[in-house]
Amino acid sequence: MFRAKRSDMIEKEDLFDRIGQFLADHRLSPDPAHYSFVHALMTDPDGPTARAVASLTDGGVRLAHDDVIRLGGVVVNGPPVQSAPAPVRTFEPSPEARSDALVAATQSQVEGFAETVRVMHAVTQGFGRDLEESAAAITRQPTVAGLDQIASLTGGMIARIRDTEVRLAQATAEADALRAKLAEARETARRDPLTGLANRLAFEEAFAACREVEEPCCIAVCDVDRFKLINDRHGHHVGDRVLSVIGQMLAKACTGHLVSRHGGEEFAILLGGVSLTDAAALLDSARADVAARRFRVRDTEEGIGQVTFSAGVTAIRADDSHEGAFVRADQLLYTAKSQGRDQVCAA
Repeated sequence: MFRAKRSDMIEKEDLFDRIGQFLADHRLSPDPAHYSFVHALMTDPDGPTARAVASLTDGGVRLAHDDVIRLGGVVVNGPPVQSAPAPVRTFEPSPEARSDALVAATQSQVEGFAETVRVMHAVTQGFGRDLEESAAAITRQPTVAGLDQIASLTGGMIARIRDTEVRLAQATAEADALRAKLAEARETARRDPLTGLANRLAFEEAFAACREVEEPCCIAVCDVDRFKLINDRHGHHVGDRVLSVIGQMLAKACTGHLVSRHGGEEFAILLGGVSLTDAAALLDSARADVAARRFRVRDTEEGIGQVTFSAGVTAIRADDSHEGAFVRADQLLYTAKSQGRDQVCAA
């Protein structure tokens, strides 16, 4: 038994040391609110909040105060625990990390909201119980003492109602914040951070939705020609800029349709309510616009040279799966590549 107690003591001391080190590493003061936040992380290392923190701090990056607040913690001003300096954040967290943080924060709010509802339920049960007991007592003894009891009961109920109203207002505010964060998390998870276009997940969801509408739909796959040469000659930052511009040009040319960055230098487009002939013409017009544009390096005004893309477009059949239609469009894309690039191949 002594050994067990000694072991528990060592584990608690180790936990305390790790919490203290975490506070020091992330420049948080030794406040009870900070301690409580870190204690929850340490005691539930596989929980969603701990996973979000691990993603945000990957590579030794310090947890920012805004991160703590988004994860449901509280930041209290005060001198931080002294320790060796931690690396300063020099980059924005990835969209996946931001999504993980939002999911963790919303889960924490859901748990808090559920606790508020449980407390409110207990309070309302108390109302009913007190009313039954007081009504029975007044029936048995309708005297001045009974009136005093009614007054006392009324005062107690008013106090409880006020407390419940405060809790309900807090729960409503938390629910509103939860809806906003969930909407933000959903948007973040479906948006390509480089181009601002929809990503592959959003495209796949839109494809599934278009199958439920009785109108012609087409799918196109576009790929920037010889994109590696742009990266090799001018650097990836220039290549990223080229991708962003082409993505916006495609989005403008295909207004009313879904344009997504499918990965790398490849874009996928879902065109609803148009025939294959019209879809091919729309893509060819966008291709001509891109080919006519003269791209330059923003900092030096150095010419990049002509940039073009090739595309394959096909009509979605009634029995098509997402994979089947995409593969068919992708094969048409490579037919366009093999025939000289800078063209649209439709079938």
